[in-house]
Amino acid sequence: MRWTMEHLAAAVIDVLVYPGPGHDQDPHDPGGHAYTHLRPATKTETPLMVEFVLEANHAADWVYRGEGGLNIVLAYNGSSPRFIGKVLRVRKLKTNESGYAIAPSALSEHERLVWKEVGDLLSASTKDVANHKYAHLVMCPLLGSQHVDPGVRVLVTKGFLELIHNGVLLERPSWRVDNGRVNTLLDSAILMSDHSIFQHAVHEEEVCISVEIKPKCGFLPTSRFIREENEAKKRISRFKLHQILKFHQRKISQISEYDPLDMFSGSKVRVAKSIKNLFLTPQNNFRVFLNGKLVFGTLGGEADDTNTQIAEQFEKTLKDFFKADDERGTRTPDFLQLVAGAVYESGILDRLLKVQKLDVFDIEGAIHAYYDVVSQPCAVCRELHQPTDSVIHSIPFDQRLKIVRDFLASLTAKDLSLMISFRPTPKGNTQSPSIYIESLDQSFDYKASFIDLDMKPLEKMPYYYKLDQEIVSCYTQMMKTVNQPEKSFLYQEQTPAIEDNSHT
Repeated sequence: MRWTMEHLAAAVIDVLVYPGPGHDQDPHDPGGHAYTHLRPATKTETPLMVEFVLEANHAADWVYRGEGGLNIVLAYNGSSPRFIGKVLRVRKLKTNESGYAIAPSALSEHERLVWKEVGDLLSASTKDVANHKYAHLVMCPLLGSQHVDPGVRVLVTKGFLELIHNGVLLERPSWRVDNGRVNTLLDSAILMSDHSIFQHAVHEEEVCISVEIKPKCGFLPTSRFIREENEAKKRISRFKLHQILKFHQRKISQISEYDPLDMFSGSKVRVAKSIKNLFLTPQNNFRVFLNGKLVFGTLGGEADDTNTQIAEQFEKTLKDFFKADDERGTRTPDFLQLVAGAVYESGILDRLLKVQKLDVFDIEGAIHAYYDVVSQPCAVCRELHQPTDSVIHSIPFDQRLKIVRDFLASLTAKDLSLMISFRPTPKGNTQSPSIYIESLDQSFDYKASFIDLDMKPLEKMPYYYKLDQEIVSCYTQMMKTVNQPEKSFLYQEQTPAIEDNSHT
């Protein structure tokens, strides 16, 4: 089970590195393997900030689009050409946070150590700025600039943010309101393209439908640091294992049939299967927008399973998008075929998978490097009664930093969202990639983008480890009782030891 020093060093060296934005990438090397140095963005690249201030009188033009754990997303509803086709990401303040004070750096001392090779990232004055620079300097080169829009920072006034906070209260899910509010003490927000629409409409009547998918982790780990009792991780996807824990904790009412291994398989049939299963049990992993308006799924939590009523309502929505002459029944199969076709034909998940596979050692290996980085005795070695001079603790410190850095970047790749937008192919257009649906005798342009590229906090690595162990333990306990329904582990009442906020 233990690696030799030579095996470990080779594994560390063979991990993807972070090419700086602006490098000419080898078309035969889409994962960026050819580049070995980080560097800050140059002056010729996309600016990180624009000289414009959103003030109180601008607030009425921004409407609630949705939110995640860290940000509220606003869509522009005004008439200024500067903002048409844009969304604004505004940072939230958690209820249990006391407030915000500007510090010399948004990164902790140990995070500065981990990300020292991304020099410009270290100058970030707030977490929001750090996340923006991280998307621009780390994730954009890894995932490809054609698929990542890190956006630009725009200045905002306190009056603007206060009006936004009050204006979106009734639109937000109540549990989101309880957990946090707009952070009115910040001085900037992120302005980015609205990926639920096409930016350059051929005419004003153009209809656009878009899908937001959380693909999740698309590979099975093979790390030798995975302990024998946790071998299920090598056979069953993380998503499927996590579904069992969520069901046991009554966070979901039904275990999804979706498996990321199908989505990332490269098989047209399995990709189609994965899209269908996401549609049947969307949870928070599948949403559909028509001209930027949510028409399927939920904005702030777990969606219900797709019952007959939901399916019928969605069918009515699809009538507005598919303009076929015949009056035949359902359009949902055509829609699912369209989405699966774009995922398969684009090959965009191939690149995402390479970034996810930065996680070479699994959390069971990376956690040891973490404790060295933060200069703490290894709690895992103590728990497992292992010597603290084991393999990972003995390799050069820069390699331990790399293990942690790669693990955190892979977490971002496992937790991001993929936005795919479609429109009927305009006559005479041959520039955009398109999908032909034979049953409709119609082609549709599409574009694909990655969103939600925030940095994962270093200090949460012990939490990630504990959650990982609870996920596997839940599966193990279930298997012990699978033949004893009257003692079924899944239906026992239990207060979870680890509260899951990671969405990974």
